Amino acid sequence: MQSNNPVFRRSAEFNGSNAGGAQTYAGQGYGQQHGQQYGQPGQQAGYGDPSSWDMSRTGGPAAGGGRMTIDSVVQKTAFSIGTVILVALATWILTPEITTTNTDALATLGALAGVGALAALGLSIVISLKRVVSPALVMVFAAVEGLMLGALSKMFNAMFDGGVVTGAVIGTFAAFAGTLAAYKVLNIRVGDKFRIFVVAAMFGMVGLGLMELVLGVFGAQIGLFGFGGLGTIMAIVGLVLGVFMLILDFDFVERGIAAGLDERESWRAAFGMTVSLVWIYTNLLRLLAIFSQD
Repeated sequence: MQSNNPVFRRSAEFNGSNAGGAQTYAGQGYGQQHGQQYGQPGQQAGYGDPSSWDMSRTGGPAAGGGRMTIDSVVQKTAFSIGTVILVALATWILTPEITTTNTDALATLGALAGVGALAALGLSIVISLKRVVSPALVMVFAAVEGLMLGALSKMFNAMFDGGVVTGAVIGTFAAFAGTLAAYKVLNIRVGDKFRIFVVAAMFGMVGLGLMELVLGVFGAQIGLFGFGGLGTIMAIVGLVLGVFMLILDFDFVERGIAAGLDERESWRAAFGMTVSLVWIYTNLLRLLAIFSQD
């Protein structure tokens, strides 16, 4: 079964092929034979139950490599998120302070945030299209995301009162913990329709952002990502979408571990969760900034 998530769909092992392209994971054939989707009713003893998968049919991890585990995913994700945080802190500390007498600082931070955002978008496309995930590219992606977040956070800290940055940081990790708890306690199962909806919505949000950027060049922005009523609605929608993206990440990790994917795929999981957490943080930051206005 092929993932509809562009972050994970290039994983050959996850999508049912090994180096030779001829092997499939057990459960893929089951789902095709019975016309069922992962996580749908009546499939608890089939594809949706990892214990029933025939692991002898998988290509297995690359020779000499280990398998994806919770520990490997946590380790790689910690490297990625840690890089984001460290670069963001460095950007905050090393860039000039925004004062009434230093108006150029705001322009500098805005430029850094824009460069970081565009670089992160380009790298995310490259990483998503690669069949074999590159740990180096994931770490570079994390670094440019940190550049963007550090500059953006410093701008918001100077422009708005009420500790919006601190609130956004705490809220992001709370969203991660809450989503993970809900995923496990409620035993959430992800179907194809949900995947398609989340991915389509994600591309839609990115497309709207690029449209606003182009319109801004000509001074004709709609305000979709501003601080008015429409911006508030879009921030809430973006925040909910970020939580849905995390659910897709957890689903990939759970099924990847059950299928015995190569440990290298832990980097793909780390990349996906980094994207989701940054997405949640930026929308939450904008939402708190809107609420902090008089």
